[in-house]
Amino acid sequence: MSQINTNNFNTNDWNTAGASAEGVAIKTFMTSVFAWMFGALLITSIIAFAFATVPELEILILDKTGGEIEFTALAYVLMIAPLGLVLLMSLGFAKLPYPVLVSIFILYSAATGASLSTIFLSYDISIIGASFAITAGMFGTMAVMGFTTKADLSKFGSIMRMGLIGIIIATVVNFFMHSEMMSYVISFAGVAVFTGLTAYDVQKLKQIGAGITHENQTGSKLAVLGALTLYLDFLNLFLFILRIMGGRK
Repeated sequence: MSQINTNNFNTNDWNTAGASAEGVAIKTFMTSVFAWMFGALLITSIIAFAFATVPELEILILDKTGGEIEFTALAYVLMIAPLGLVLLMSLGFAKLPYPVLVSIFILYSAATGASLSTIFLSYDISIIGASFAITAGMFGTMAVMGFTTKADLSKFGSIMRMGLIGIIIATVVNFFMHSEMMSYVISFAGVAVFTGLTAYDVQKLKQIGAGITHENQTGSKLAVLGALTLYLDFLNLFLFILRIMGGRK
C-alpha cells in the first residue's frame, strides 16, 4: 500500500486555510451588512422626499389649515414609532424569525423617512445635499479605518458611548433652555461621537463576521442588526452635520 505523504502539510497550511475561510466569512457578512444598510438609507430617502413633495402625503403629517403649520397626530406617531421598532428588533432578536426581522427593519426605514421629511421644509435642498455628501465621505473614511486598523477599538468605543450618553442628557437639558450656543456644541460633539462610533462598530461587526463559519438564519439576522447599527451611525452623523451647516428657511 502506498503511504500518504504528509510532508507537504504543515501548520502554515492550516493557518492559511483558516485565514482564507475567515476572510471569506468576513467579506460575505460585511457585504450583507452594507447592502441592508444602503437599502434602508435608500428607502428612508425616497419616503422622506415623497412626503415632502407630494401634497397628498404631506397633509398626512402637516396641518396647514389653521394658518400655521402644525404636526398631525400621525406625525407624532411617526416620530415615536422608529424608537419602538428599534427596541422590538433589539429585544426580540432571538425570537423573531428572519423574515419578520427584515420586515420590521424595512418598516422602520420607511417610518424614519416619513418623520424626517420635514427637513426638506426646514433646509434648502443644496444644504441637505452638501450635508449628505460630507456625511458619506466621513462615514466611508471611518468605516475603512475601522475595517483595516489592527488596533483594538474596544476602549475607544466605550468612550464614544459615554459621550453619546452625555449628548442625550445635554439635548434633554437644552430642550428646556433653548440655547443656540449649546445646540452648536452638542452638534459638534455629536459629529465627533458618531464619527468614532462608525469606526468602532465596523470593527465590531468585522469580528462578528469572522465568527460566522457558515451562513445560517442567525448570521443573516446579525447582518440586519449590524445594518441597523451602521444606519443609525450614518443618520445621526448626517443630522448633526446638517445642524452645523445651518441655512434653515
